[in-house]
Amino acid sequence: MNGSADFDLWYLIVLAGAVLIGAVLPVLPTGAAVSAGAVLASHSNPIGLVGVLIAGAGGAYLGDLIVYAACRAGGERLAKRIGWLRENASLDALRERLANHEITVLLTSRLIPGGRVPVLLAAGLAGYRWHRFAVVDLAASSLWAAVYMAIGLLGYALFDKPWQGVVAAIVLVLLTTVVSSLVQRLRKKKAAAAQLETE
Repeated sequence: MNGSADFDLWYLIVLAGAVLIGAVLPVLPTGAAVSAGAVLASHSNPIGLVGVLIAGAGGAYLGDLIVYAACRAGGERLAKRIGWLRENASLDALRERLANHEITVLLTSRLIPGGRVPVLLAAGLAGYRWHRFAVVDLAASSLWAAVYMAIGLLGYALFDKPWQGVVAAIVLVLLTTVVSSLVQRLRKKKAAAAQLETE
């Protein structure tokens, strides 16, 4: 971002598009893109942070709606064909958690690495109501974008040069993802060990 309104607009359009594509086909590091956008906006045009938030949340929200609609329309077969669903995925447990704690599960699923797609699948395949999903996921997408913007702002606060802040933001995103994944694995191992003890 260099202060040019045209460049800022194009950057935000590209950011929203990248996040949308990454939400549908989870191969792009979309959180890192939002964090990097926050760093660049902070260095050149702090008001652009609002645009980064809207672009990140909007792309995430539209991507989630596409995945949810595809799950409702195509079901489990389509989810497996596209690669959204692994053979060993436990959708029944997710459906039960979603039924008991729907808002909490939907809000936090975007913040847990690898947690969003299984929850969207469970919601879509279980026929979760459209209007309720649309409202809760809007909040979840906004919360997700705000968290990754905060990570970017931390990178901005630590370094003077934009490229250093971007690198720091990407490293922070990767560290957050790795630590979260390790915590999830430990919880699963503890749960499995506890289940074996009770049997």
